[in-house]
Formats: sequence, structure tokens, C-alpha cells
Amino acid sequence: MCPDCPARLNRPQTVEGWQIWDLTKRLGGQLRIAPGAVIGWDMGAALALAGGLGIAPLIAAELLPEIEAVMVRKLNEQMEGRRND
Repeated sequence: MCPDCPARLNRPQTVEGWQIWDLTKRLGGQLRIAPGAVIGWDMGAALALAGGLGIAPLIAAELLPEIEAVMVRKLNEQMEGRRND
């Protein structure tokens, strides 16, 4: 892996970061969807899952909205690209 690869630059640096990263991978079934767009995660379910996994609620509440915003933007860009193909 190259020194400035996004996977290396953006990887979690702490145990809590790895826990949140694992949590985000488990949230695929918790998407809130409007016609033609993803609008976010069901944050109540996300925080409940975080608690069930033993992740500190403060960490989840601080980090999930930032990750959610990127996820929403990227998924909607992908969906838009498929519509234009």
C-alpha cells in the first residue's frame, strides 16, 4: 500500500475508531431512503447497535454523523451515475 493511498491515510488510528468503522459496516440495513435518494442511517438504531456492541455512546454520537454525511453523498453520487448510464 502506498504512503498516500486513501485507505492508509483514512484508516482508524484508535481502538474506538476501529469500533466505529466496524459499526458503520454493520449499518447497511439501517438506511433511510426517500424516492431516488439515500437520506441517512436510522440513527436511533445505529446508537442502539453501538450500545449493544459496547461502543461508548459519546464516541458514536460524535463520529457517526460525520461518517453518515460522507456515506450519503457517495451513495447518492453512485445512484446518480447509474441513472445516467
